[in-house]
Amino acid sequence: MPRASIFLIRTALLNLALGALIGGLLLADKGLHRWGWLWALRPGHVYIMLLGWTVQFACGVAIWILPRRDAEGGRGAMWPVWVLYGTLNSSVLLATLYAPCLGWFGAERIVWMLPLAALLAVTGIGAFLGHAWRRVRPFGVMTTKRNA
Repeated sequence: MPRASIFLIRTALLNLALGALIGGLLLADKGLHRWGWLWALRPGHVYIMLLGWTVQFACGVAIWILPRRDAEGGRGAMWPVWVLYGTLNSSVLLATLYAPCLGWFGAERIVWMLPLAALLAVTGIGAFLGHAWRRVRPFGVMTTKRNA
């Protein structure tokens, strides 16, 4: 398994644990009505579970399991996968912190956070598609190295 897939999958599992913790606390607060401040994390919880867990896990598994580019087992350049890793996790962090920061700093100071988070997410998915596109091909097609 490539190192990039290991990082993507492990970080996705950490996001799952964090998202489940936040979701569990939100669910408990529905009955207890003790932590009203916690509801500021609800939009971040959704973002953590959708992009931080689901998309990141799917991309990590796809990088590992998609067919190799050649008979020698090469996967191609891995820098787009690391771009995906950095931009996707930065996007999740910015989107998660947006609602709590909204109450602390006001909308005029952090108006840039959500558009930047969306731009980072789109950039990361574009980097993933750029890497994976060349590895998707019809079944049975494998390039071989010709012996001279």
